[in-house]
Amino acid sequence: MKSKLLVTSITALMAVCVGASAHALAQSDSSGLLDTLERGRWQLRPVGSNAASLTVSQLCLGESRYLAQIQHGNNAQCNHFTVKSTPTSVTISYSCKGAGQGLTTIRKENDRLVQIQSQGIQNGSPFSFSAEARRSGPC
Repeated sequence: MKSKLLVTSITALMAVCVGASAHALAQSDSSGLLDTLERGRWQLRPVGSNAASLTVSQLCLGESRYLAQIQHGNNAQCNHFTVKSTPTSVTISYSCKGAGQGLTTIRKENDRLVQIQSQGIQNGSPFSFSAEARRSGPC
């Protein structure tokens, strides 16, 4: 009986350790891709029929993670979690205290051009948009 409890406890502990390692790896993957983007002023051009929900036309990119939460703005206190990461794209789920949440996929064309698809809830209302973001100069 004690050995079965010990095996169960060790299995549970291993699962927690593996989960924590995967979470840490996922977090570092997102910043790796986003950190390669040039800082400065970025122009956002809506793409497609859902573009009306995009409220920002340009932003000064200081922290690249703000590209994941464009609809909520860079003043919102949001927690990010990387859902999927490849060498050229990243999908980030985020939640902003009291303001909503979103799921954003950013596909990198080069250090100055990305494609963004985002959807979620902002202040109780749904949003969905696709945009092209291009670096246009210094802030």
